[in-house]
Amino acid sequence: MPTQPRANPHGPFHVDQLHEGDRYELSQGHPIYCAPAGRDHSGRNLSGAGVLETDPDVQWAGVDAGFTPAAGTLRAPDIAVAPPGEERGWIPGVPPLAVEYAGAGQDEQELEDKIAELLEYGTQQVWVVRLVGPRRVEVRCPGQPMRVLGLGEELTAPGILRNPVPVEALYDRDASHRAMLRNLLQRTGYESIEAIRAEGRSEGIEQGVEKGIAESILALLADRGLSLDETGRARILACRDRVQLQRWLLAATRVQDQAEFFDAETP
Repeated sequence: MPTQPRANPHGPFHVDQLHEGDRYELSQGHPIYCAPAGRDHSGRNLSGAGVLETDPDVQWAGVDAGFTPAAGTLRAPDIAVAPPGEERGWIPGVPPLAVEYAGAGQDEQELEDKIAELLEYGTQQVWVVRLVGPRRVEVRCPGQPMRVLGLGEELTAPGILRNPVPVEALYDRDASHRAMLRNLLQRTGYESIEAIRAEGRSEGIEQGVEKGIAESILALLADRGLSLDETGRARILACRDRVQLQRWLLAATRVQDQAEFFDAETP
């Protein structure tokens, strides 16, 4: 079970005393050192960030972005999903969705303080990805008991994300790539790879019909002893206007020369 956040008296520091690149957060005026991430933490973080940033409903997501809901508080979730903005510096408020990765050596008390502050100031969900022991994600929401989801389950964030996020996509590179591919396809108007394949099959069938009509036109003309030059043949074979092809097919039954044949254009 999570520990209770400690009640800190206000410290002496303010957000404007920190600058981009400083390895500190602030909690009620107290500095908190943020150590560089190792291979495991940083790689998992990248996997999760890609999934969230590519969701079709997400307009902005960031890694280690600094949010300041109060003069003495600066919090930088491992991943944050928030509305877009034009700030040149710390971002006011807190993100609707925040993700934290908890690996070996995690300071649990500090993590609880950070979660408590984010939720207090308005974050709707905090997902804690546990990298030690069985891989799992803890879901924290204001006024609700913690939920734990494991392999094969999905995380949802209505109003923030369009798509559910498989738990493993937050830490497994292959699962992350699959979720990102789905998201990117949806951003371009396709629901899935299958939708692209189906469209390709449909277009292939249509093109096959048009090609068949064009070849029938040439065969009919040849059977009647009429030959077209290479320009005329290429023009027919390149045509994808089915109405025009049908007109030419009818014309091929009665015309006497190439000039008369190409007079049968679509009005």
